[in-house]
Order: sequence, then C-alpha cells, then structure tokens
Amino acid sequence: MDSNTFSVLVVDDEAALREVLSLRISDWGFDVRTAADTTEGERELDRRRPDLVLCDVVMPGESGLELLRRIKRNDDRLPVVMMTAHGDVDGAVEAMKAGASDFLTKPLDYVMLRALIETLADEARQRHSSRSLEARLSKQDGSVGFVGQSRAIRDLHRVIEVLASSDAAAIITGESGTGKEVVARTVHALSSRSQKPFVAINAAAIPEGLIESEVFGHEQGAFTGATRARPGVFELANGGTLFLDEIAEMPVSLQPKLLRILEDGRARRLGGSRELSFDVRVLAATNRAPAQAIRDGLLREDLFYRLNVFELRLPPLRERADDIPLLVQHFVREFDRKHRLEVEGVGEAARELLGAHPWPGNVRELRNVVERAVIVARSGWVEPRHLPPYLQALRAGGTPTLTLPAGTTLAEAERLLIVQTLERVGNNKAEAARQLGLDVKTIRNKLRSYGREE
Repeated sequence: MDSNTFSVLVVDDEAALREVLSLRISDWGFDVRTAADTTEGERELDRRRPDLVLCDVVMPGESGLELLRRIKRNDDRLPVVMMTAHGDVDGAVEAMKAGASDFLTKPLDYVMLRALIETLADEARQRHSSRSLEARLSKQDGSVGFVGQSRAIRDLHRVIEVLASSDAAAIITGESGTGKEVVARTVHALSSRSQKPFVAINAAAIPEGLIESEVFGHEQGAFTGATRARPGVFELANGGTLFLDEIAEMPVSLQPKLLRILEDGRARRLGGSRELSFDVRVLAATNRAPAQAIRDGLLREDLFYRLNVFELRLPPLRERADDIPLLVQHFVREFDRKHRLEVEGVGEAARELLGAHPWPGNVRELRNVVERAVIVARSGWVEPRHLPPYLQALRAGGTPTLTLPAGTTLAEAERLLIVQTLERVGNNKAEAARQLGLDVKTIRNKLRSYGREE
C-alpha cells in the first residue's frame, strides 16, 4: 500500500474548512473526499470505505458523535478522528469513549494533523502487509509443518513427501535450530505410521552411562539403581517412527549395537535373556557434516550408510531470508493465541531489524525472539523497543559487544562470555558451543557451576 491508496473522508459543515482540508491532504499525497453532514458522510461510506474518517463533532442536525457510533458499530477497525471546538472537553471525552482514535481542536494544527494522518497511514500499510502474510500462510499445506515459500523450502517439501511415502531410513542434517525434529515429525505425520508412536531421543542430552539403557531398555536388577524393568526407545516406538537426534554425539562403542538393530530389527534389553522384535522406521539427525564426523571418529561409516538412504539438508535461516516475514507472522499468530494477547503483527522498523540479523540460532532463535516481543508488546504492533537489546543495537549499525570492567577475573570473563552468547542465540546451547569453540557438554557443565537452570 503506497500513500496514494490511503483515503481520508472529511465530514464537516464548514465549506471553507472542507476546501482547505481537501487541498492540504491532497498535497500531502493522500486521497481525500468530503461530505457536508452525517447523511452525506454515510453515503460516502457506503460508496467506498475510506481508510480514515476526519469528522466534526458539532454539525447542524445529527452530530458527528452519532456518525462515530454508527461507524464503530459497523466497522470497529476503521479509525475516526474527531474535530472539536477549542475548550470542548466534554465533546472530546465523549468522542474517545465512543471509540475515536484521536481528537483535534479547532483551529487545526496542520503539522499535527499531517503527522497523525501519516502515522495512521503507516499503521494501515503494516496491517495490509500483515494480512497479505496471513493470506500466504493460509494457502500453505497445513500437513507440512515447515513455514516458507523460498525455493529451498519448496524443494524440501517435495523430498519430505517422497520420503513419507516409503519406510526408508533417512538422516537429516543442518545447523542447530533449523527444525530437524519438525521435519522428522512431518515425515511421520504424512506416513502410513502416523497413528503409531513418534519417539524422539537426543543423544547429546543423555549422560553417557545411561544412553545404552535409554536405547535398549533394561530388566529389573540389570545394574545398580535398576529397581524395575524399563522398555527402550525401540520398544516404545514399535510400529511407528524413532527419531535419533544428534546421532554423531552417541558413544562410538554403542553405534555397532544400534547398527545391528537396524539390520535385524531385533534387540535384547540390558540384563535380559530374550531378543525382542521391532518394526520401527528410523530417522536420524545431526548438526555436524556427516563426512567430517566420520573423519573425526564420531560417527561410524557403516552406521551412516545404513541411515543415509535419504539425506535431507535443512538450510540455515540466513540462506532463506525471504521466509523471515512469513515465519515472523506465523509465530506472532501462534504466541498471540497462546498468551491470549492482542498483537496484530510486526511494525516496519522492527521487521527491518529482524531482516538484518544473521540468525546464528536459526528458526529456534527467531521463534524465541518473536515470543518475547509478543509478550512485551501485549497489543498493537511489535516495535524495535520490544525486541531484545542485541537486536536493538543493530539500529545504530552496531554489533553486539562484550565490555569487561577493569579487574574482571578470567573466570568471571568466561562466565559473562558464555551467558551473553547464549542470550544472543536464543539460549541455543549447541549454537553457543559452536560459536565459542566448545562442546555442548562443556556449556552444560559451566551453566551448572554458575547455578543456572539448563
């Protein structure tokens, strides 16, 4: 929407004022129509809806307040600005109670009037943009849980549909926060196994001493603390889909046993004497490049080839920046409903900041930022002040920095660096570890030593 499409209806019984307003508003680049009383104003409203009504309060016959009330009954979102005589406090209060967006006193301050119209025109453009995004979202196939219309996402949708039509194993690669589990869940939801369990396990989040029990299950008394039998993830996912996240973080000693289950469809619980059969579709994921993980001795080559019937590479958000506006509107809608707020969308200035950020934490970081902004804004439009400080810093062309007071100890400097990096990447520990050159376990251990919740 450009300024020429923003239209103003002026309703006032003074012919001279109508003429002056018509000339000035036209000179400012907006479309303008006029009406001499409420009856003529209603005819103009029926003929073509304006984007703004500028209406006098006191007119011969029916007052402007009556027209305001009728407008608000029929279209509560149409902004109406009332014009009142200087000192008419009662009229101004009544107008605001009836739903007026604002009021101006006569004689009019034309600088203020122009600023008000331009502000409302900006809001109308934002609303138009938000509605366009909503329309695009509504056209997307709701069965595919990936929002976006970029070439990369359209290609990903096609691969997902092909993969879902088979029972083949697959490995999903991509940086942390790109949505690997979302893809796995989407494949499961579109497959013939959709009515059976979807079980996810993150190999990086389970202590090494417990992961074998998590994967294979155990019998009562199999080890100290095994007070009762427990099924493994293959048993839990029987008939459905098992998602093995961060497969390259699984202990190498356990990988041959996993490969055997994939080959035979059978496994024995820890401490058990009989083998159990499973019918499970396995999807694995890693944020490492598989070839490098194999070279580094983190991923067995034979296990990789067994899983790599299909490979789905998820692009980082910086490679599909065109999807950011659509994702932002999707998250605004999600969190506005979740928190029962009244946020319409993201304003232009905030959208520019979101578009300028490289999103090292990918979609997960964007989702966290939008949820925070929606909660802070509560209603209306998300503006730059509602965004985290590290994004607001981009307004001045700056980049996030870490300032250390004189006398800061090395241990304190390390703590500040880790904590601020986590804040910058939306608490994405894997991404923070990557940026700091550490592993995820080190990040978790450091946070525990700082007394912070994981």
